[in-house]
Amino acid sequence: MLFVEYPKCSTCQKAKKWLDENGFSYEDRHIKENNPTYEELKKWHADSGLPLRKFFNTSGMLYKSMNLKEKLPNMSEEEQLQLLATDGMLVKRPVLVEGKTVLLGFKPETWEISLKK
Repeated sequence: MLFVEYPKCSTCQKAKKWLDENGFSYEDRHIKENNPTYEELKKWHADSGLPLRKFFNTSGMLYKSMNLKEKLPNMSEEEQLQLLATDGMLVKRPVLVEGKTVLLGFKPETWEISLKK
């Protein structure tokens, strides 16, 4: 299980605490120091079944300063994946990857259903 987080993010801290309290073991990865690669993002997107826009951290300062709300609709999926791979702060977090299960953000109910099969 791969847990991709930004340690200062309160949502990531809650997710990590939940994983620990529920006895999950995981590899911890700092999203800013070790940004997801284009290949990883492409695979995670395919495995998640989610629209690519869900992978963007829309509340982040970088997203807002780059005016991506207006730009994304005019970008191809390829261009969006390339952009996401340039900076971990553009990626919604935390990201939890286990096999073909990819979870973005932290909703305890969703994680409970997805991980405790």
